[in-house]
Amino acid sequence: MSVKKLDQKGRWRNVIVAFRVSHEEDVRIDREVHLSGLSKQDFILRRLLNNEVVIQGNPKVYKALKDELKEVMQELKRIEAGKEVDPELLRIIKHIADILEGMKKDDDWKK
Repeated sequence: MSVKKLDQKGRWRNVIVAFRVSHEEDVRIDREVHLSGLSKQDFILRRLLNNEVVIQGNPKVYKALKDELKEVMQELKRIEAGKEVDPELLRIIKHIADILEGMKKDDDWKK
């Protein structure tokens, strides 16, 4: 039996939910969690319960975006002329662009 844990909202969280994923799914989940600025638990719970995942601009998210963009740039440099771009790379670029667009509108985190 798992240890009871009281969360910030006064709920007892003593049930463990676990599931298996492929390596590729794990990488994608970790990337999404990292870019969201949320804990993995909070991110997965929000997605599973169909709650909106709102990314709040803060230094942690900014650093995650910066790191992710470095990886994207490295991948783009490796792509040869005329070679097809991986759809997953395009999805990541779109996701980063959406986050940055939202941060541009709400730049209170810089203060």
